[in-house]
Amino acid sequence: MYTTIQFLHSYWAYLVFIVLVLATFNALIKFFGDKEFEAKDFRISLFTLIVSHIQLLLGIVLFFASDYLSVISDIGMGEVMKNSTLRSNIIEHPLTMIIAIALITIGYSKHKKKLTSKPKFKMLAVFYTIALVLVLAKIPWNTWF
Repeated sequence: MYTTIQFLHSYWAYLVFIVLVLATFNALIKFFGDKEFEAKDFRISLFTLIVSHIQLLLGIVLFFASDYLSVISDIGMGEVMKNSTLRSNIIEHPLTMIIAIALITIGYSKHKKKLTSKPKFKMLAVFYTIALVLVLAKIPWNTWF
């Protein structure tokens, strides 16, 4: 089960990354270009929200299917924090990605409450850009390529 979830989490991440980049640039370009908000823009932002939440669920399942909890109980949290690889895998990556997905969710929710195009794109652009920066910061690049 662990290898299947790890496979899904790893390859679904490519889709999340591509869609998040697309949604972010779409919002930025249309915000600065004073374009009208269309149904396509709504679908792009919604699809980004959906695929990122699926990735979050896969990550949560992967975290609990892994041996990370036993590693923490065996060596202690102090030793985990001293080891950069364990700290990144157990603390930094999950926490940063949860924050990024929370930002995507907040941006999506806030954009729906706006009535005109410019504020809609502004909400999406701000929150999705910050989420993209966080995702880029904590992607495990050494295992990704």
